[in-house]
Amino acid sequence: MGLCDGLSHCKLALAFAVMMDLLGGSALLVGVFAKLEINGQDYGDLLVYSGVLLVVASLAGWVLWYSGNIEGLTQKKELGHISTAVDQLARNLSRKIRTYTSHR
Repeated sequence: MGLCDGLSHCKLALAFAVMMDLLGGSALLVGVFAKLEINGQDYGDLLVYSGVLLVVASLAGWVLWYSGNIEGLTQKKELGHISTAVDQLARNLSRKIRTYTSHR
């Protein structure tokens, strides 16, 4: 058993979310607590707003990571349902795209 077994799926989304949280949080804190004046212009607000945007962007990574780690959902075939027309259409389209790209 490894150290990251609990993080089994979507490690890239997890790394993205953590990185955006770290960058956003540090930019936010620097923007709030540091005096950033250059030629009479205050750049603290810029760091505060960009930090908030980075933290909000990290939410996408957290949602992707969480939804990628959901286990226990059964497919319709396992439940005994007949596949729907939408499933068949998606499957056929996927096969056509796959065969088209393999013939190139």
